Amino acid sequence: MNDLQPVALGDEPADLVIRNGRVLLPEPGEFQARDVVITNNRVAALPEDATDAIGDDTKVINASNRVVSPGFIDAHTHIDLHQTFENAYHYALEGGTTTVVTEVTGFGPVFGPEGVEQLLAATSYLPIRVYATVPPQPLFDTFGSAQGDAEALTNLLEDARIVGVGETDWIHAVGRDTPAESLYEHAGQVGKTVSGHAAGCSGKKLQAFASIIDDDHEAITADGIIERVENGIHAIGRCGSIRDDMAAVGEAYEEVGGAEISLSTDGMWPRELIREGYMDVVVRRAIEEGVPPADAIRMATLNPARHFGLQNLGSLAPGNIADVVLIDDLETVNVTTVISGGEVVYNNHETSVAPRSYEYPEHFYDSVNVSTDPAQYRVSAIDGQVRAIEYREGLLSGQTTVTPPVKDGELVAEPEDELLKVTFLDRHPEGDGTGFTGFLTGFGAFEGAVATSVVWERPGVLAVGSGSDLRRAVTHVNEMGGGWAVVNGDEVVAELPTRVAGVCSDLEVEETAKLYDAVESALRRLGSDVERPMLAVQTLTFPGVPSLKMTPSGYADIFACEVVGLDVE
Repeated sequence: MNDLQPVALGDEPADLVIRNGRVLLPEPGEFQARDVVITNNRVAALPEDATDAIGDDTKVINASNRVVSPGFIDAHTHIDLHQTFENAYHYALEGGTTTVVTEVTGFGPVFGPEGVEQLLAATSYLPIRVYATVPPQPLFDTFGSAQGDAEALTNLLEDARIVGVGETDWIHAVGRDTPAESLYEHAGQVGKTVSGHAAGCSGKKLQAFASIIDDDHEAITADGIIERVENGIHAIGRCGSIRDDMAAVGEAYEEVGGAEISLSTDGMWPRELIREGYMDVVVRRAIEEGVPPADAIRMATLNPARHFGLQNLGSLAPGNIADVVLIDDLETVNVTTVISGGEVVYNNHETSVAPRSYEYPEHFYDSVNVSTDPAQYRVSAIDGQVRAIEYREGLLSGQTTVTPPVKDGELVAEPEDELLKVTFLDRHPEGDGTGFTGFLTGFGAFEGAVATSVVWERPGVLAVGSGSDLRRAVTHVNEMGGGWAVVNGDEVVAELPTRVAGVCSDLEVEETAKLYDAVESALRRLGSDVERPMLAVQTLTFPGVPSLKMTPSGYADIFACEVVGLDVE
């Protein structure tokens, strides 16, 4: 007989009892008048009256007029970008999130398997569960040579905290061979998932992609969600610092129901994490868009637990881990109490846990070393028009042609006409630190330069601007060991160090949020007029949203799956 049965039968007292609440049972999708009996960090029983389980030492929480829910699960996020999670997790807990499933697209492309192992180690003792996916990005050879060890990455799938293979941009895998196929095959053999990034993928291409992937978070319309579900792809709706797609979730729910939809943040950056919340925000938005509260919570609890094989999570059924959230208002999803693994970690606006520190290997703090040779930022004159990236909005950029001015045999930027240079330099440990310089429109009449090592999916430093300021901004990023630098002439007008793997700040999360504000404000003062200038810069490397992006050897023509230069054919 296990240790839960005597408590369930009323023969022994519980450690903790939650009384008089409306308990959500996500399996039938019902709120019922039950008590929750907890012992040894697990749910022992859900009786209508738990009086028999209350002893002299039993802690009792009165949940009158409150909903009692399983702890929220973020089905897709990126905790190895922007801010080390061990310094920020407590804000996620306060919003009722007790489990996250994260990509490793920050540490992984730089350090491969070691990056994944370090993320798992840094989060292993937190009072919030962290599961990760294996990053396939080091194996992609679409726009350059693969730089990862397929066998070592595949071996990570044996780890109990690894739930599958991370997001694959469809352009790397649909209609072509990829070295990442060994990852997909082994994931299938060990019963783990493969995540997709299917932005812009539909029809025959999505059906082909469905033969590889198990879930996707990139549907931004109801039709996109419905098409994924019809093709057997678990749809993950998101609401976070990147996008809010809850309107699409609400509309799709009316046709496909809630069983094949999970919810996620896809990353909540420090400012939004502090000021807005975490998965409580996502659940609230789903309810606002018409999803019934029971199903909205199920999408953030039972659905992701089942999809990713997270045993004993996502439900308050007997035997499950006692991750419990108390909510006093379902309209606002106002979380008042959070219990993680049977321990009360947040109650009445007071948190009993604090940020934690983790010492990464020394080379994690000194991983940015790219070229500051002035020649790297020069572009020799070419007759006629040249190819350029046209920034549009959000993650979107396209291809255009421009005719830059010529000065001393070089093509130069013309900020007053919103024509800027853009440089991307390789910072992979096996790279040489050099890269490619092209041109960018659509960022505004921006004076000075901005450089950052916080770029998506490929290790590098990206700089946007004009003249010698490009080199100064990159030099400052080098000196910080990674981060953001905004310069104007000889002055560094804003900076944000991200010295952990070049992509994460290890400052207190509140300080990181202030520095993000400072960088964004500086970009606007110097002339950028786009809605989200920091997002615009860091995603210029991201091939997951077509059509023209940056690589260290040229522009990535996403649709043609080839690297192209400045010459217009």
